Amino acid sequence: MSLRYAALGLLAQQPGSGYDLLKRFDISMANVWPATQSQLYGELNKLANAGLIEVTDVGPRGRKEYRVTDAGREDLLRWMTNPQDDPPYRSAELLRVFLLSEMTPEQARAYMVSVAEHAEAELHRYEQVRDAICWDDNPADFYGRAALEFGLRIEAMEADWARWVIKEIDRRSH
Repeated sequence: MSLRYAALGLLAQQPGSGYDLLKRFDISMANVWPATQSQLYGELNKLANAGLIEVTDVGPRGRKEYRVTDAGREDLLRWMTNPQDDPPYRSAELLRVFLLSEMTPEQARAYMVSVAEHAEAELHRYEQVRDAICWDDNPADFYGRAALEFGLRIEAMEADWARWVIKEIDRRSH
């Protein structure tokens, strides 16, 4: 459901074609809600069929330019102001950690090393995104930067936490 609102939100910020939206999605929202090209184009069709976006221009080779309708903006704001409607948080990663006692300490440690390495790689990737963008002083950039900052902090915390678990596994094994 959130891909719908990611697309609506990007089009609310700036109208564009599916290609434009995909490029903007890849450098921003894909960090918090990944989607493939076919998923995004499929969602644009659903949004148009629901009357939440409309085609404002058709260019060469059938390239469609979209904009959010008043109904789309209303639906986006309704979703944004009702976080209690979100599904409950689930983490396959934490479920695995909870069940690590079913593995040998060596296997558990190896899993946690992979968690730490993945978090560190993601942290590095987010740092590269942060450093590659010229952040302007506009609301869209400010809140995009705020979302990126969340990712930076979460990955740093996860790497630190995983390294702590590894140390505890090592301590308990001796």
